[in-house]
Amino acid sequence: MAKWMLSTSSPAFRFVLIMGLVNLFGDMTYEGGGSINGPFLGMLGASAAAISIIAGVGEFLGYSLRSVAGYLADRTGKYWPVSFLGYAINLLAVPAMALAGSWQIAAVFILAERIGRAIRKPTVDSMLSYTTGKVGTGWVFAVNTAMDETGATVGPLIVAAVLFFKGSYQTAYALLLVSSTLALVSLVAARVSFPVPARLEQGKTAPERRFTAAYWLYMAAASCFASGLMSYELISYYLTDAGVISKDWMPVILAFATGCGIIANLALGWLHDRFGLGVTLTAVVLSALFTPLVFTGALPAVLVAMPLWGIGYAVQDTLFKAIVADVLPENKRGLAFGLFYAGYGCGWLVGSVAVGFLYQASHTGVVAFAMAAQLLSIPIFVLAQRRLEAETLTI
Repeated sequence: MAKWMLSTSSPAFRFVLIMGLVNLFGDMTYEGGGSINGPFLGMLGASAAAISIIAGVGEFLGYSLRSVAGYLADRTGKYWPVSFLGYAINLLAVPAMALAGSWQIAAVFILAERIGRAIRKPTVDSMLSYTTGKVGTGWVFAVNTAMDETGATVGPLIVAAVLFFKGSYQTAYALLLVSSTLALVSLVAARVSFPVPARLEQGKTAPERRFTAAYWLYMAAASCFASGLMSYELISYYLTDAGVISKDWMPVILAFATGCGIIANLALGWLHDRFGLGVTLTAVVLSALFTPLVFTGALPAVLVAMPLWGIGYAVQDTLFKAIVADVLPENKRGLAFGLFYAGYGCGWLVGSVAVGFLYQASHTGVVAFAMAAQLLSIPIFVLAQRRLEAETLTI
C-alpha cells in the first residue's frame, strides 16, 4: 500500500493525471459528437451501409495513420508538436459538424476528426509509457482511459440535454467548442509542466531493440477483436431505426455505456498488473456477448448489453495499450504503438464493411460475424503469450 501511495504522488503519476484531464475534455468533445453522428447522418440522407462504412473508414484512417505519426515523432523527437497538431484537428472537426449541410460534408468532418486522433494518439501513448515503470503498466492506461471515459460520459449527456430542450443537432455540435477549447488549454499546461516526459522513466528494464514475433501476434489478435467491435454510429442507427430507443435518448445510452466503461477500465487495468493475460481473455468473451444481446431488439437486453460494449472498449483502450507497452522496442515507441494501431484499424475496417453489408441482408449474420471475429482472437492471444515467454527465456 505504501508503495502504491508513493507511486500515485510521484511526478510520473501527475503527468498521467494532467494528460488524463486533456483527454477528459477531448472525449467530452468527440464522444459527445459521436453520440449523434449516426442519427445526424441518417437525417441528412445517409443509408445504414453508408454510415457503417464511414465509421469503418474513419476508424481505419484513425488507426492506420498512427504508424506514420509515430514514426515521424520517433525520428524527429517532436512529440509535443505532433501532439498539438493532432489534438487541434481532432477537437475542432467536431464543432465544425454544425456547418455540415449534407451527409457527405459531415462524413468529411468525421474523417478529419479520426485523422487528428491518429496523429496525436501514438505520441501521447509513447509519452505515457515513460511513466509505467513507476506506476504500473495497466494502471497508467487504466487511469488515463477512465478519465477519457468520464469525458465520454459527460459529453453525450450535454448533447442529450440540448436535444431534450428541443435544440438541434447543429446547436449540440457547436456547444462542444467549449470542451474543445478546455482540452487545448489543458494540453498547453501539460507541455509547460512536463516538457520532456522521457525524464519520468524509471524502474523498467529496457526492452529488446526489435519487433518480436509476440508483438506481431498480439497485433493479429487485436485485429480480429476489432473486426467484431461494433461502432456506436451503427448501433445508434439500428436502435433508433428499429424503434427500440428514441433518438433523444441515444446520447444517454452512450453515457450509460461509457460510465460502465470507466469502472471496467479501472478494474481491468488493476487486474492486468496482477494476473496478466487471463484478464484480457475473460474481457474478450464478455465483449463478444454484446452483439447478440443488442440485436434482440428488446430494451432490457439492450440495457444489459451496453455495459458489455463498455468492456469491449476497455479492452481496446486499456488492455491492448498495456500489452503493447510491455513489448515496446526501445527508441521505437511511437512506431510500435502506431503499427499496432494500424493493424487494429485494418481489422476494424474489414469488420465495418462486412457488418455494413450484412446488416442489409441479415441481423443474424451480423451477430454471427461479430462474435466469431472476437472469439477468434483468444487462441491468437494465447499463442502470442507463449511466444513472449519463450523470447523472454532467450534474452
